[in-house]
Amino acid sequence: MTDAASFTDPHNAFCHDVDVRLDGAPGGPLSGLTFGAKDLFHVKGHRTGGGNFDWRDSHPPAEETAWAIETLVAAGATMIGKTITDEISRGIFGESAFYGTPTNSRAPGRIPGGSSSGSAAAVAGGTVPFAIGTDTAGSVRVPSSFCGLYGIRTTHGRVPVAGMLPQAPSFDTVGWMADDAEIFARVSAVLLESSIEAARPKRIFLAEDALVVAEPATAAAVEAALTKAFGGATAIERVTLSPTGLAAWSAHQAALQGREAWTTFGDWIDSTNPRFSFEVADNFLRGIRASPEELSAAREMRETVRERVHTLLADGSLIALPTTPFPAPLAGQKRSTMWGLRTGIIALTAVSGMAGTPQVTMPFASVDGLPVGLSLIGAPGADERLIGAALDAARRGARV
Repeated sequence: MTDAASFTDPHNAFCHDVDVRLDGAPGGPLSGLTFGAKDLFHVKGHRTGGGNFDWRDSHPPAEETAWAIETLVAAGATMIGKTITDEISRGIFGESAFYGTPTNSRAPGRIPGGSSSGSAAAVAGGTVPFAIGTDTAGSVRVPSSFCGLYGIRTTHGRVPVAGMLPQAPSFDTVGWMADDAEIFARVSAVLLESSIEAARPKRIFLAEDALVVAEPATAAAVEAALTKAFGGATAIERVTLSPTGLAAWSAHQAALQGREAWTTFGDWIDSTNPRFSFEVADNFLRGIRASPEELSAAREMRETVRERVHTLLADGSLIALPTTPFPAPLAGQKRSTMWGLRTGIIALTAVSGMAGTPQVTMPFASVDGLPVGLSLIGAPGADERLIGAALDAARRGARV
């Protein structure tokens, strides 16, 4: 565990243009723990950079501190810095054009995943035991999978986003990640303002169409991890989530998310003409181009997805799937190659995004020594049940 007073950053996880430390209150449930916060969370008196120097330099210091940070500090945790993010959270790979790419210590030479890249790199490298991020289209789940961590996308609207830089409000959530299941549960109890009890789920649906999206080795590793973690006492049944394929769900999410992101940032882009990486600029252009007909169809599809997923989960059952279709890709690949990889990633992360459901990813699988996450999805509000299932499995030795 890192002593905040002697804080160093060997994994290029933190924003070194922001010097912020908030000491935790004494005697709280998280006393003795340090954490990093993705540079989308405001800290009063400091600029929120959002991973883009033009955003940072064109906005004044924050007038408030984010609810999530205040809550953690009040619970005893000490914040030691802001962590690097893909530009205004619009990337999924974690390759920062402004700060440089954080190091994935669990998969050397490979990307950490984004957009909560710095948070994942800091935890995986042991600089902090946990970190907070945001998850709109996979921004906590993907780096948690690539870096071998526990991570959560919370039920949409469950954890206050007050004091957090928005992207696409109907998808934005607060999330966090940890390397240790016990610490993950402790942090979850604080931010969910609830209690966490380890408990094995009664029934899990394994999403076959998600396995099809994943590379064969990843699909096999995740299915084996599911059996090891929950087989026997838990009934595992196979199911197909989408009759038209998960890529159709993700395409509709991309239309809605892209238009909302343009609504959030469009005026600033129009007046500032900021610098963007190719991927981020392309994401904004796609959002602008979505037609009214496409957006209407996407809204209808979101309701269809919610009905389908919520019905499966209504009795307390969970859905299992690979968090990502493969382990962390090699860093420094061509943009055309990376864009092709993005399609499969978003096809998997869109399930919870469109359904508004919580999802926990667990470091229970690996391919050729590289981590890949096993995910569980629960009904809206079932965040505690997911964390409890992860905690139970970890205590029984499910982690690789």
